[in-house]
Amino acid sequence: MSYLYVSEQGASIGIEANRFQVKYKDGMIKSIPAETLEMIEVFGSVQITTRCLTECLKRGVNILFYSTSGAYYGRLISTSHVNVQRQRIQAEIGHNETFKLEMSKRIIDAKIRNQVVVLRRYARGRDEDIHRMIIEMQNMQKKLLYAKSVEQVMGYEGTAAKIYFKVLGKLIDEQFVFEGRSRRPPMDPFNSLISLGYSIILNELYGKIEGKGLNPYFGVMHKDREKHPTLASDLMEEWRAVLIDTTALSMLNGHELVKEDFYTGIDQPGVFLEKDGFRKYIQKLEGKFRTENRYLSYIDYSVSFRRAMDLQVNQFVKAIETENVNEYMPVIIR
Repeated sequence: MSYLYVSEQGASIGIEANRFQVKYKDGMIKSIPAETLEMIEVFGSVQITTRCLTECLKRGVNILFYSTSGAYYGRLISTSHVNVQRQRIQAEIGHNETFKLEMSKRIIDAKIRNQVVVLRRYARGRDEDIHRMIIEMQNMQKKLLYAKSVEQVMGYEGTAAKIYFKVLGKLIDEQFVFEGRSRRPPMDPFNSLISLGYSIILNELYGKIEGKGLNPYFGVMHKDREKHPTLASDLMEEWRAVLIDTTALSMLNGHELVKEDFYTGIDQPGVFLEKDGFRKYIQKLEGKFRTENRYLSYIDYSVSFRRAMDLQVNQFVKAIETENVNEYMPVIIR
C-alpha cells in the first residue's frame, strides 16, 4: 500500500482515470493507482479537489492535515469503520484498574528496554561511558514490577526518559547541540525531527486504531486530555525510540541532514526543517516504516514496521476483548 505525503506549497491533489494525481506549481504531475493508496498527509497550503475528497471517503483513505512545520490540525475520515460493540468493551476496560496497570507496565517496560538498546547502539565506538546511566534506567524498569498504580508507572517512565535524553545529548553529532526535550516549539534540530516524527507516528496509529473499530480517545495509560487521542499515545510509546529517535540520530550523525536544512522561526519561535530537509526526512522515515523486521515475538516471519504497528493494534483488541493483558506482547528490539 502507498502513503502519499505532499508538502509542496501550492500543489493540488485530484483524481483522474482511477489514479490519485498531485499537480505541482512547476507543472510536474505525479500519480498513484487508487487501489494502492492508504493515506494522504498534507503539510501547509495544498489544495484537494471535491472529487478527490469524495473518492477518499468512499475508499476509506484518511487525509491528514498539518501545518508547514508539522503541527497536526485534523483529518478527513469515513465512518465505515465504526464498531459500536467493540467500543463499548473498550469503554468498560477503562474502569478495570488492574488491566490498565498491567498493560501500562508492559508498554513502559518495553519502552525502556528499547531506549537502552538504542543508547548502546549509538554509544559503540564513542568515548562515552554510559554504563551508570543505563543501570539507572534499568532500575526504573525493575521498579515497574512493584508499581501499585498507573501514576507510579508513568513516574518511573518519566525518570527513565530524562536519563535517556540526557545520554542522547552525548551521542548526537556535536554540531547539533541537544540538551533535553523541548516540544512546543522544538528548540533544536533533534527536537525538531522527533517532534515531527512523533506527530506522524501518532496519527498513523490513530488511523490503525480507528480501522479496528476502536476509539482513539479511550486510553489505558495516559490521562484523558481534551482533543488528544490518548490510546494512540499509549500504543506509540514502545515505538518512539525504535522508529523515530533512531531515524533522527541516523540522519544527524550520518550527515544526511546538515545545519542548513533547519531554520529558526521568525513569526513563531523554534527550529524547523527547510523544504529540502523536510523532504529528505519524510523519505527516510517512510523507508524506515517499510523496513522488514522480526521483532514481534508472536509471529515467525518478517513484516514491515508499519505492518507490525497494525498487528500490535490487533493484539490490543484481543487483550481488551478477552480482558487478558497477556494477549499483548510489546515490540522489543535487540
